[in-house]
Amino acid sequence: MAVTESEADSTHRGTPAVHEGILRRQSARESAARTYARALPIVPVRARGLTIEGADGRRYLDCLSGAGALALGHNHPVVLEAIRRVLDSGAPLSVLDLATPVKDAFITELFRTLPAGFADRARVQFCGPAGTDAVEAALKLVRAATGRSGILAFTGAYHGMTAGALAASGGAPDLQVGRLPYPQDYRCPFGVGGPRGAELAARWTESVLDDPKSGVPRPAGMILEPVQGEGGVIPAPDDWLRRMRGVTADRSIPLIADEVQTGVGRTGAFWAVDHSGITPDVMVMSKAIGGSLPLAVVVYREELDVWQPGAHAGTFRGNQLAMAAGTATLAYVRENGLAGRAAALGTRMLNQLRQLQGEFACVGDVRGRGLMIGVELVNPAGASVPEARGYEANGWDSAPAPHPADPELAVAVQRECLDRGLIVELGGRHNSVVRLLPPLTISDEQASAVLDRLADAVTAANRDHQRTG
Repeated sequence: MAVTESEADSTHRGTPAVHEGILRRQSARESAARTYARALPIVPVRARGLTIEGADGRRYLDCLSGAGALALGHNHPVVLEAIRRVLDSGAPLSVLDLATPVKDAFITELFRTLPAGFADRARVQFCGPAGTDAVEAALKLVRAATGRSGILAFTGAYHGMTAGALAASGGAPDLQVGRLPYPQDYRCPFGVGGPRGAELAARWTESVLDDPKSGVPRPAGMILEPVQGEGGVIPAPDDWLRRMRGVTADRSIPLIADEVQTGVGRTGAFWAVDHSGITPDVMVMSKAIGGSLPLAVVVYREELDVWQPGAHAGTFRGNQLAMAAGTATLAYVRENGLAGRAAALGTRMLNQLRQLQGEFACVGDVRGRGLMIGVELVNPAGASVPEARGYEANGWDSAPAPHPADPELAVAVQRECLDRGLIVELGGRHNSVVRLLPPLTISDEQASAVLDRLADAVTAANRDHQRTG
C-alpha cells in the first residue's frame, strides 16, 4: 500500500485523498489494539495550542490533549524553544541515568513544585518513558522497603497497562491486589454519597486493615488517584484523602499518590494532593511533566530508598529533550499561575455544564476538578439503581438513585462532537462519561466554544437516540 503520487503531492494541501489514504493504511497495518484511532478517525498534520488541523483541512478543538499530557497544548513556544536549545547545543539526547545539566535543571524545577516539606527529604527515580512504568517502580519500591508484598488499591482505579499496574486497576482480570471502595457521590457504593458515603468508605478501609480475619494482611503500600480519570473523573473528597493519609501513616503503610494525569496544574492545584494538604510517601508522575514528550518519574521519601543499583532501570530514562521540555512546562505553569487559572475556569465550565444537566435528563451527573471534567450520560427511561436502605436510624438519608449508564449515547455524543470539530474522550465504569481535558492555556473564548459544541452534540445525539430508541 504505497503512497500514491497524487496523495504525496497533496500532503501539504490538506485533502480528503491524503486523509482517507492514511486512515486506510493504518487500518490495514496497525494493531487491533489501537484505541483512539477508532473513535477519532482524524489525521493530524499541524497543531498549536488547543487546535489541531487534519490532513483533510478540517480544524478541531482538542480536549483530549494527549490524554492529559499537553498541559500547555500543542507546540507551545516555550516548549519548542527548550527543545531547540538542547538540539542546537550538541548535547547528547539519551544518557541512561548519567548526570547532565539538563537533568539537574529538571529535578530542581520539579522539586520546587512538590508539597511543602517533601522536597527536602525526597529522592527521584527516572523510569521508562510511560506512567505505567513509574507505577511498576513505585510498587517495587514499597515492597522492597517494607518487606511485604500486598498492595491496596481502589475500585475504579486506572494505573497503566503493564502487568503490575493493571493488577492494581479496576479492570484487573485476576485478583492480585486488595480492593477498597473509592468514595463518590453519584454512584456511591453504599447508596448515600457525600460525606456520609466517604465516611463509610474510610471505615471499610480501617476494618479491612485492622480485622485479623479480613483476609488482607498488612500491605506493602496503598495506591490511589486523587481524582480518578479513566474511572469517570471522580474527585476524592479532601477529608477522605486526609483520612487515608492518617490510616496509612498510623499503620506504617506507604501511601502512593498516582499523579500521572492529575499533576502539573490540571486539577486547579499544582499537584492534586495539594487540595487536601497531604504529603504522600510516594508520588508517581508522567504525562505533563515531559512537556509533551515521554518522561516518567517516581518521587519518594528518602527513608524508602533501599534499592540496590539496577533494581529498577530503563534504557530511555535519560530522555534529555523530554527533561528540557518538562522543565519549561513546569516553570511556565508555576510562574504564570496556570493552576489557579485552571481552578477558576474549571469552576465556570462545571457550572455551565450543570445547566445542561438541568435541560437534559440524559445528563446524569457533571463532576470534576479544575480542567479535568466529566459528563456522565444515562438512560433516564431505564430502571434506577435501588436506593440504599437502613440508614434512616442514624439520620442518614439515601442518595437519589442514579439511572443506568448509557454508553451508546456517549459514543453518539463523541461522534457528534467530532462532526462539530471537537475532540473529546470517553471513560468511566461503563464508558459513558464524556471527558474534557483541555490544555491549561485554553482561553475563555475557546472554553465557550467547547461548551457550545458539546451542548449541540448532546442535543443532536439525544434527539437521535430517542428517535431510534
